[in-house]
Amino acid sequence: MNEIVYFDAAASFLKPESVIQNQADFLRNRYANAGRGVCARAVAVDDMVAISRKRVASFINATESQIVWTANATDGLNRIVNIIARNFIMTDFSVAVSNLEHHSARLPWQDAITNKKIKQLSVYDLDDDFNIKIDSIPKTDILVITAMSNVLGMPQDVAEIIRVARHKNPNVITIVDATQYIVHKKIDVRAWDCDFLVFSGHKIGADTGIGVLYIKDADKYMPDKFGGGMVLRVDDNIPIWNNAPDKFESGTLPLTQISGLAVAIDELEKSRPDLKLIQYMYDELQKIKRIKILSSRDAAVLSFVIDDMHVLDFGTLAGANGICLRVGNMCASWIHHAMNIDGSIRVSVGPWNTLADANKFISVVKKIIK
Repeated sequence: MNEIVYFDAAASFLKPESVIQNQADFLRNRYANAGRGVCARAVAVDDMVAISRKRVASFINATESQIVWTANATDGLNRIVNIIARNFIMTDFSVAVSNLEHHSARLPWQDAITNKKIKQLSVYDLDDDFNIKIDSIPKTDILVITAMSNVLGMPQDVAEIIRVARHKNPNVITIVDATQYIVHKKIDVRAWDCDFLVFSGHKIGADTGIGVLYIKDADKYMPDKFGGGMVLRVDDNIPIWNNAPDKFESGTLPLTQISGLAVAIDELEKSRPDLKLIQYMYDELQKIKRIKILSSRDAAVLSFVIDDMHVLDFGTLAGANGICLRVGNMCASWIHHAMNIDGSIRVSVGPWNTLADANKFISVVKKIIK
């Protein structure tokens, strides 16, 4: 197993030893429930959750009250739809998406149009390089923005996209999927001026089961989930909600995962993936005639197809030769349709990858194609 070259960081980051040790120590020595006890151990867990929330807020230049724990980015993106639905009459709303979207960013809105919960769903344009065409941003009530495609790996100019959208409609609600972007680039939600933003912990070295939902004006929204911990009190069967973010966090939190998230952020900021490895492999693959590279040389991932070879066949053969990578449509069907292909092969790197890994990959590709 240790001989496997793991080139699938964009699907899920390998976990730093410090995250593993932190979570193991929490489970062994520090575990208690949060928000429900007054003993010293329970209070210490409350403090841990607060410290982790503060670390996440600092990571994206937000305040603690704007940070809501979720299960993952998919959970956050679905919850945004429900939060908006509880606070607005969505049947009057138009929603705009692009072909860069992951299924989790677009399917909830397609479901809303299918069930006549929104008025209109439109798709704004990409340019010839499959980046968001900013002058195509429509006047809309809700704008969904993928900050970086998980297929093509190019950062989008989120601040400018939102500026243009607000010029056309000052009240537009902007939703940013930052799941891939946050691994490679610093995020400043205040500079972006987005209303909602999501990312997953497991993409940056934290455990599965923890995600982050940023809500700019969290106090003005009604909660979308109900249970313990989010109610201040109930007066004559009328609930009085806690302030944000507590009112969005019903039930027991994923405490073990929260304990590791701040550590993962620290590790990521010390050592982000070395994209020079992507550039090196890009240059080597360009020399192979049957390979068509889909991504740019300066992208965060390396995506390609091979003439006369199905991507699943390549993935199986690569795996048999000790290379772990991603093949298929990456849960991003629309960008593949735009490129007139069914799927692609994606290489993504983490801080653990080396030049030796890259050379092994190139050798395996040549072996498979031969």
